[in-house]
Amino acid sequence: MSSAQLPSRMNSPARKSIKLDQQTIVFLLFIVIFAIFSVALPGFFSVGNIVAMLRSISVLGILGFAMAIVVIGRGIDLSMVAVMAVPTALIMTLAGAGLGLWPSLILGLLFAVAVGLLNGIFVAYAEIPALFVTLAVGLGLAGLGQVGILKSDMVPWPEQMNALLWLGGTDIAGIPSSIIVVAVVAVCTWLFLSRTKLGLFIYAIGDNPNAARTTGIPVRPIMVFQYVLAALIAVLAGLVMASSNSLMDTRIYNLSLIYDIILVVVLGGVGLSGGRGGVLSVVVGTLLVGTIINGMTIMNLALDMQNLLKGIVLLFAIALDSVLNPRNEETAQQGDI
Repeated sequence: MSSAQLPSRMNSPARKSIKLDQQTIVFLLFIVIFAIFSVALPGFFSVGNIVAMLRSISVLGILGFAMAIVVIGRGIDLSMVAVMAVPTALIMTLAGAGLGLWPSLILGLLFAVAVGLLNGIFVAYAEIPALFVTLAVGLGLAGLGQVGILKSDMVPWPEQMNALLWLGGTDIAGIPSSIIVVAVVAVCTWLFLSRTKLGLFIYAIGDNPNAARTTGIPVRPIMVFQYVLAALIAVLAGLVMASSNSLMDTRIYNLSLIYDIILVVVLGGVGLSGGRGGVLSVVVGTLLVGTIINGMTIMNLALDMQNLLKGIVLLFAIALDSVLNPRNEETAQQGDI
């Protein structure tokens, strides 16, 4: 299967219909819930709250794009939040210690690349399920950050990194810079997945890795590459978060953010069986999840109740994915994520 044949295969009427159906459902749910919250919740439909909501979900959206790349390639990355937090905190620590912005940034990115390589090699070459590999790597990375390379769980934003403050800590023409960054990441991810051979190969691997291998696609190296790329995008999300909040709290790994990321991706229409979905899936999923989270915050719901409701929505999203993207006998024989 040549790269010229890939777009026609991925854009077949059946696949397009499934993708658009789920995205349409999620987008309509977003419109309905947004309208209900606008009427029922005081202050929800205000410029200040909407801008604050978009700012708060910008990191979620960036991480969603990274996760989508991995899931489209029939994987999953549960280490993503740790990869976002620990290398970013390391960059800030090194810069604050006087190493300099660019050396600190390069070392932090190399650290993230090493983690991505570790994930990818174990998944692609050792053929250990991605669920277990990335869970173990995430736990190990979080522990390394807390008891090893970092002096504190909360690392403040150093003055030496103010050249990167525009990533999330400023406004451009009245628009929070983090919103602009997530828009740029969305466009770049779309171009990568739909306009490059590597992106099309990821779709082909997710759709049928055995068929992709027989057509000459280097399946294992591309699987490694998608984990490395996801790690680098995660560090970008970490820099956006840290510059916006003026610190990086590495304890974020212990929160439910990773489940929010999976919820955004699956709810938007990126099939867990691989080969389906795209940037638009992440966008509509992020808008819906962000609206729900913002509404629950305004209603002052307890965190436990918020997690319960998000868990129900995630279960619904997985069930919807199972119905719209059923696993056939061939898919079942190719293994799980």
